[in-house]
Amino acid sequence: MTAGPLWLLAELTYACPLQCPYCSNPVDFAHIKNELDTDAWIRVLREARALGAAQLGFSGGEPLIRRDLEVLVEEGRRLGYYTNLITSGVGMDADRVRRLNDVGLDHIQLSIQASNSDLNDRIAGSGSFEHKIAMAREIKANGFPMVLNFVVHRDNIDYMREMLELAIDLEADYVELANAQYYGWALVNRDRLLPTRDQIARAQAVAEDYQQRYSGGMKIYYVIPDYYEDRPKACMDGWGKVFLSIAPDGTALPCQAARNLPGIDYPNVRDRDVEWIWHESPAFNRFRGEAWMKEPCRSCPDRSKDYGGCRCQAYLLTGDPANADPVCDKSSHHDVVLEAVDRVHRPGASDVEVPLVYRNTRNSKSRAAR
Repeated sequence: MTAGPLWLLAELTYACPLQCPYCSNPVDFAHIKNELDTDAWIRVLREARALGAAQLGFSGGEPLIRRDLEVLVEEGRRLGYYTNLITSGVGMDADRVRRLNDVGLDHIQLSIQASNSDLNDRIAGSGSFEHKIAMAREIKANGFPMVLNFVVHRDNIDYMREMLELAIDLEADYVELANAQYYGWALVNRDRLLPTRDQIARAQAVAEDYQQRYSGGMKIYYVIPDYYEDRPKACMDGWGKVFLSIAPDGTALPCQAARNLPGIDYPNVRDRDVEWIWHESPAFNRFRGEAWMKEPCRSCPDRSKDYGGCRCQAYLLTGDPANADPVCDKSSHHDVVLEAVDRVHRPGASDVEVPLVYRNTRNSKSRAAR
C-alpha cells in the first residue's frame, strides 16, 4: 500500500487583499465558495496526522484572514506537526505575531514582491511594502526563522541583487528566489512575466555569487524556471506520493493546481475521510506509479526520477495530462515551450507594453465566463 502523505497543505481561503498577477489560485476562484469551518479543518488535521503527515502548511489566498487560524495552529502543534504559515503579512500585526508564537507556530514564510515599495506595490496591486518590512522585523523579533519568498519574473528579476541585500538587512535565515510557475494567473500573464535568457543568466550569476558569499549563514535557494530547462522537475515528488492539498471548499488535491484537470472527480473531505481519499480514491491513484505513462516517458530511464514531470503543465500546454511534460526536450510537444520562449525574444517584444491581468474577483469572474 502507498505510504501516507508527509506534507499537508491547508489552503484555508482563496480570499486575499493582494492581487498578484502570478497567483497560483484558480482563475475562477470567485466561484469557489463554502469554506470549511473550524471543526472540519480540525478533523482533517487529525486524520492526515494519523496517516503520518508531519509537515503542515497554512496558506491561501491569505490565511491570516481566517479568525480561527490560531485555533488551527494550536491543534496542529498539539498533534505533533511542524507548522508553517505561508503569508503576505497583510492582516498581521505585532500582537498577532506574538499570539501565533504563543500557540506554537514553528515557521513563517513571508512573501515580498520586490526590493522597493514602488515595484512591490505595483506587482501586488496594493500598498503593502512598508507593512511587509515591519512584519518581517516582528517575525524575527519573536524568534521565528526568517524565511523570505520572492516570486521572480520579468519585472523584478533584474533586481536580484537588491532583493538579496534586503534579505540581508532583514537578517533572513532562508531566501527563496522562486521563479514564477506558469499555472493559474501566471499562465494568463505568461507572455508578460516570462524573463529572457539574458535576464535568467544575470540573475543566476548574482544568486550563485551570494550563495558562495553567505554559504555559512543565510541559505539562498534559486531554481531556473521550467521553460529554460531540458528536463522536467519531479513535480510534488510524484503524484499522490508525498503531498496532500485541501482546498478551502474541502476538495482534496495531489497539488494545489490540479483541480482543473479534466476527467478527474476529486473527492471532498466533507464526504470522505482522508485515509480513503489518499489510498482508495481514483483521483489520487490516477497518476501514481508508472502504468499510466505514455511514450516517451514509459521507456525513459529518468521516469522514476521526474515521474514524467508536471501533470498540470502537461494538460495546460498539450490538452492531455497524461502526456510528457512539454518542458522535456524528449516530448513531442516541446515546441510549445520553445514557442513561448521565442515570443519573449522576438525583436521589439520588450517594447510592447502588455497590461497585466491582476488576480481579483472581477477578473476571476470574467476569465471564468470565457
